[in-house]
Amino acid sequence: MKTNLTLQLDKDILVQAKDFAKDNRVSLSKLIESYLISLTSNPKKKIKISPLVQSLTGVIASEQLDDKNEYHDYLTEKYS
Repeated sequence: MKTNLTLQLDKDILVQAKDFAKDNRVSLSKLIESYLISLTSNPKKKIKISPLVQSLTGVIASEQLDDKNEYHDYLTEKYS
């Protein structure tokens, strides 16, 4: 069942949307309908974190993250 909807949009946005719809050979109504379908048909799933991964959170100390920079410096010195 189709029904009408009245929207208030910024004029510049409306012009851009009409141009986009025309360039893609689709009606503005179909463009908006497709967008709303994409928003509502794929609800974001909450990712469940396993207990093992949760237990590993925070295991690496922040000072260990500098190893990448040290390795970069090592390679730079080695191949310079």
